[in-house]
Amino acid sequence: MDKSKSLRVALYARVSTRDKGQDTENQLQQLREFCRKQDWHITQEYIDHASGKRTDRPKFQQMLADASQRKFDLLVFWSLDRLTREGALATLRYLEQLGSYGVRFRSYTEPYLDTLGAFGEAIIAVLGCIAKQERQRISERVLAGLQRARKEGRIGGRPRVVVNRDAVRRARQTGATYAALAKQFGISPMTACNIARGLL
Repeated sequence: MDKSKSLRVALYARVSTRDKGQDTENQLQQLREFCRKQDWHITQEYIDHASGKRTDRPKFQQMLADASQRKFDLLVFWSLDRLTREGALATLRYLEQLGSYGVRFRSYTEPYLDTLGAFGEAIIAVLGCIAKQERQRISERVLAGLQRARKEGRIGGRPRVVVNRDAVRRARQTGATYAALAKQFGISPMTACNIARGLL
């Protein structure tokens, strides 16, 4: 018996509130028909009306939570950009996350994004490598930014603030509040307080 025939399938559909004239039902009708032809059993449908760039989509988060509990075996979505538009690394992380739960995925319009077939493990491995490379590139960019900041006299990427402590103390003696000193000299009220008290 083909094990794929007894799969518990979840569908995910999304449209943005800015997608005028679009309806999740258009996606769902095609997904349902596709699953029907495969003799797959649809156990859940997750529908969001929100931007794909948002991580707090309620049904998307519910889908991930249910996936972690193995409430379904396969997630089917219309296209990858319907699943998420948070960027390549975030997308790959979500797909890896599904794989770590033992949940497979299939894109209706992108048949190469299918971990159900013989090359499912290979696809996961490739996605993992891409995600690793992207993480490394981000790390390299952060380090390069910090090195540049240090050369420009900044610490932690923030500009170095040179404060005339005597001027701060004189201003304080005239009755200026710590909040006013902070605004005038570009420092925090706590720093202004410490300078005025001779602690810095």
